[in-house]
Amino acid sequence: MLWVVHRKSFGYIPASGDSAGLLPRIREFVMRLAGKVAIITGAGRGIGQATAVKFAKEGAVVAVCDVDTKTAEDTARMIEAMGGKAMAFAVNVTDTSSIKAMVSEVYERCGKIDVLVNNAGIVADAQLKNMTEDQFDRVIDINLKGTYNCTKAVVDIMLEQQSGVILNASSIVGLSGNFGQTNYAASKFGVIGMVKTWARELGKRGIRANAVCPGFVATTIIDNIPDKVIQSLEAKVPLGRLAQPEEIANVYAFLASDEASYINGAVIEVSGGLTL
Repeated sequence: MLWVVHRKSFGYIPASGDSAGLLPRIREFVMRLAGKVAIITGAGRGIGQATAVKFAKEGAVVAVCDVDTKTAEDTARMIEAMGGKAMAFAVNVTDTSSIKAMVSEVYERCGKIDVLVNNAGIVADAQLKNMTEDQFDRVIDINLKGTYNCTKAVVDIMLEQQSGVILNASSIVGLSGNFGQTNYAASKFGVIGMVKTWARELGKRGIRANAVCPGFVATTIIDNIPDKVIQSLEAKVPLGRLAQPEEIANVYAFLASDEASYINGAVIEVSGGLTL
């Protein structure tokens, strides 16, 4: 029997013809993000929390950032309970001082920043004729300007490292617009434009930038939506169901990993085929 050494496990795995037994054991040892340091905004709940947990499972040290201190701490404790490494930070992405303080502490403690996931975002929906200036400004300030603020705070570190990954949370609404979401659509179109610009500006310096566009996702946002409405949403998706937050997190983890080393400036839809 042939034996091979797996570099992560420091042990041996039999390389026999029994692939059904071999492959699950290989996956158990492989960590895509081992040794990487990641900052994730809006990580106290939903897709952000799922992404923080996924990154930790893949071996990353995770800076869990959220405007809600309690939810950030809850996510960090969840990660630590499963044996991962996390730090919790109260971060308002519209407040550059809180962002700079967080980035400074992460860099001081870890010596590098490999990945930034700009996930923080809100909705404040209304038809154009009814939308207030405050509704428009809040969504743009958090979803669009907040993404700029966080990326601006880490870019010098990544440039000095000559490496880094920037991942922006967009949406299918950022691809096609949506009724009653002038502000949200503008913000999500905007973060795609940022990604494409950063991919051009930073690619030659070893920094990749990509965007992820989820469709309908089963998070706490839909808790108060009537079942009939949920069923109508599911009916629009060729796969016949809503996404789970973990399914979006899986895409972020892949894009953050070295397996995606030649993916730059991409906009990846994760919608179950909703826009077909």
